[in-house]
Amino acid sequence: MEKIDYKKKLANFYSVRKNKIIIEDVPSMNYLMIDGEGDPNTSIDYKNAIEALFALSYAIKFFVKKGNQQVDYGVMPLESQWWTDNMAEFSTSNKFLWKWTASIMQPEIVTREIFEECLKEVSKKKDLPALSRIVFGSCTDGLCAQLLYIGPYSDETPTIEKLHAFVKAEGYSLAGKHREIYLNDPRRTAEDRLKTIIRQPITK
Repeated sequence: MEKIDYKKKLANFYSVRKNKIIIEDVPSMNYLMIDGEGDPNTSIDYKNAIEALFALSYAIKFFVKKGNQQVDYGVMPLESQWWTDNMAEFSTSNKFLWKWTASIMQPEIVTREIFEECLKEVSKKKDLPALSRIVFGSCTDGLCAQLLYIGPYSDETPTIEKLHAFVKAEGYSLAGKHREIYLNDPRRTAEDRLKTIIRQPITK
């Protein structure tokens, strides 16, 4: 059986040194995705979305491992894109205005047929309110600036400001939706050790 570590295979996009800002051209990748809105710290909808995404991602992983593909891989981390209709209003002080897409990247061996088959199976076994809203599709961040932040989610603002300042200093403009990639589980990790890749699409 083949074993693939997609975090290593895609290290440029899922492994970043602390405090080192890098620019990468992020290719199109497939994701399981759910859209929603509201403060992620208080939104039951966001919690339900995460639960459904991981349940389906693990079902797909085991389907691929046991099926004809015979490939074993680790489920990728949770990611979220955040924005407001008016990006001038995008601030950590008004998260109730935020809109979001929660997602988990799926390896290229995962097809729409596999997604649909596993979605049916998970639906039979688990009552997950957000499961029916999951879509399978591609997303392209394109040219981005990104860095690794370590610490509580609530204290990200200075790091985001640092990233934005770098973008402007290098002659770029902000473009597209702010993305965060959560490299560890907040339920099992102390707040001061949480690792988050903060990624901002940019353009000249």
